[in-house]
Amino acid sequence: MEVIIIEDEKAAARYLQRKLKKLGLEANTLLHSVAGGITWFQQNPAPDLIFLDIQLSDGISFEIFEKVSVNSAIIFTTAYDEYALRAFKLNSIDYLLKPIDEEELEAAIKKFKENYRKEIPEIDLQAFRKMLDGEPVKYYKKRVTIQVGQHLKIVEMADVTCFYSENKGTYLATNSGKNYLLDTSLENLEKELDPEQFFRINRKAIVKLQSIEDIIAYTNSRLQLKLSNFSKFQLVVSRERVKQFKSWIS
Repeated sequence: MEVIIIEDEKAAARYLQRKLKKLGLEANTLLHSVAGGITWFQQNPAPDLIFLDIQLSDGISFEIFEKVSVNSAIIFTTAYDEYALRAFKLNSIDYLLKPIDEEELEAAIKKFKENYRKEIPEIDLQAFRKMLDGEPVKYYKKRVTIQVGQHLKIVEMADVTCFYSENKGTYLATNSGKNYLLDTSLENLEKELDPEQFFRINRKAIVKLQSIEDIIAYTNSRLQLKLSNFSKFQLVVSRERVKQFKSWIS
């Protein structure tokens, strides 16, 4: 198993190297800069695992991956606080806060080994840059969990046609024409959904862009929508939302 360390503080790199050896991992390559990382990756196959410091002497470490394609598992070693890196935990990218705790290091390695040879998550470099610039990183729902009797059903956003309210309940409609009751409100959902994919057309419905099959001029300067596999009631964009809706679909 090929393991490398990218850390600009040489003493810290050697310290981590010794800790890894105690845990049965040999890290024979130590890199200390963005330039050195780019050169190394251009000349060598990607390793199985990278221990990566964020701030290097000549820049931010992810600049390496803007220059070369690296398909490796990554464990960040950083002084950035847990709140700032929570998004990367959600993406299954592990991290260790400095000074590195041996038990946390061991747990990170265990996590890596358990997921070894599974699909490696892609690093969202744009989100990473926003985080380092102090901008908030927003992550939207990718799936909804629904209770059906004694069972929990997972519905991916790709399978959603729309969300709607009816008889004081909030429902999800799927591409296959099924409807499920949700334990939330449209107001809460609106905050959690990707605004590029979903739009609140009125008080009763949130529609997905890819599900719109037809848009028809309707009374009082409103618009009527036809969605795939949805016919429970008419979906009409309220007059005060028409301008924003047209901008959203353009």
